[in-house]
Amino acid sequence: MTETRNLVLIPARMAATRLPGKPLLDIAGLPMIVHVLRRAEAAQIGRVAVATDTPEIAAAVNAHGFEAVMTRADHPSGSDRIHEALGKLDPRREAEIVVNLQGDFPTIRPDNIRSVLAPLADPAVDIATLAAEIHTEEESTNPNVVKAVGARLSARRLRALYFTRATAPWGDGPRYHHIGLYAYRRAALERFVALAPSVLEQQEKLEQLRALEAGMRIDITIVDTVPRGVDTPADLETARQILAKT
Repeated sequence: MTETRNLVLIPARMAATRLPGKPLLDIAGLPMIVHVLRRAEAAQIGRVAVATDTPEIAAAVNAHGFEAVMTRADHPSGSDRIHEALGKLDPRREAEIVVNLQGDFPTIRPDNIRSVLAPLADPAVDIATLAAEIHTEEESTNPNVVKAVGARLSARRLRALYFTRATAPWGDGPRYHHIGLYAYRRAALERFVALAPSVLEQQEKLEQLRALEAGMRIDITIVDTVPRGVDTPADLETARQILAKT
């Protein structure tokens, strides 16, 4: 896929309850959002921008030489925010693939960002995402670890059947930790944000179930590592330790 077809958007807002002001928290001398931007740029898959409703975030992004676009404050999800940003950044509708990269993944590997595009080489796939094999019982049983359940297409590829906070699938065999990085065909993102929240989405608190319930196809690339999301002060300290060494 040529870079001009791809747009990487990072939704960012200040209203995280556990870590207020999260995108601008300092990690190894830089705001967290700048670490994510650098890794997105290093992936070299296309134009990169932050979608935010906060002038302070936009100013920090611009000060470090990156692009930001202001969006409304009332978006219920990052998907809705990147949809608005897409319309503002690409009014001529040249971008065909939109990557939604979370702004709290400061240690994500650039090659993992690249890996999310692979399933979209198949025209039957609407949305692509990532997962990594679970190796501990704690991960298997932790409801904060979302499990991806899928039909195996190859050693590194699943067709998603379900996502859940429960321990699934049952029995012996691999389980997969879902990684919240998505690549949408433009038409799929537009369809997705137009859908009402679904029953299973609301029950599991997992937005991607809306797409599955609507009959959209999600394929998963299996990668080797799970990027550490920053949701708590302990996560922040771990990210600081990791990035202080790089």
